[in-house]
Amino acid sequence: MGCRPKWDYETGRVTGIEILPAALVGRPRVDVTWRISGLFRDMFPQQIALMSAAIEAVAALEETARDNPLAAEQQAADQQATEQQGRGAPVLRIFGTVPGTYGSGVEALLENGNWEERREIGQTYLQAVTHAFTGAEGEAVAAPGAFSSRVEKADLLVHGGDDPGRDMLEGSADVAFVGGFAAALEQLGSHADLVALDTTNPQKPQARSLKQALGRIVHGRVLNPRYIEGQMRHGPRGASDFAESIDRLVGFAETTRAVPGDWLERVHETYISDPKVREFMLRENPAAARVIAERLTCARTRGIWHVRRNHIDHELSELIEEAKRVENGE
Repeated sequence: MGCRPKWDYETGRVTGIEILPAALVGRPRVDVTWRISGLFRDMFPQQIALMSAAIEAVAALEETARDNPLAAEQQAADQQATEQQGRGAPVLRIFGTVPGTYGSGVEALLENGNWEERREIGQTYLQAVTHAFTGAEGEAVAAPGAFSSRVEKADLLVHGGDDPGRDMLEGSADVAFVGGFAAALEQLGSHADLVALDTTNPQKPQARSLKQALGRIVHGRVLNPRYIEGQMRHGPRGASDFAESIDRLVGFAETTRAVPGDWLERVHETYISDPKVREFMLRENPAAARVIAERLTCARTRGIWHVRRNHIDHELSELIEEAKRVENGE
């Protein structure tokens, strides 16, 4: 947007926003839209207010449409205002769910698999975002359809991550928000690049495509023999971590086009075809073994993992049944 924070260096807090001159920015300003989480909404109203102040300030600048597309949209809104004096309604750029609700809206769909086409996930993701946040207090206002129009026009999604202790295959939030956005784009007939911004080192942020970011996790952790051996020392918890990672990976495959089939092939070889790992899961946590086999079966039936070996479907089915028997104490 061509802005930077004003810092109180004694406390480490941001106290305001500085709008940089266009000449200092050195490029056109980017029209940024935020999709905030319910947790962010509840915990950081001051930051929402600062973001809103920056949006209003940039929208009020007298700059060309090329240098400032946000101001151009505000000017168009002003021209369409019913009142002859004053400005039209401010443009909305900060969106989230209705206060009191949380999540992206698609977590339940991804968990229970109760969907047939990817567009259903996209519709659910868009329908969950009903409010915009604006003004000096960052208050919520109903804005039906406004977020969908922003997603439809998006060129790029930037999904930040600043926690060195976790990655995108841990927890449900990343696949729900990124996958939901990707499915929404497809439902709207649009396209945008998906970027994971790694800010675990704030001095050296790393921007990677979603495929690159997931690839680092898959090859560096999920398929890493040292990781697998280490988790196997943790018994049931280790097997549960295996299931969580593979569940999220299949979730990304279901909602985006960033997961090649050969990654799922390698997962199958590593966790199911390997007798040591298979026996460990059946012994320590048969439910985890069943989840992994069921999620890979979903990838097969939804057509996102194509294999040439006919025995794989039988192998997955066999593991599911065996895990159920162990779970039932048979």
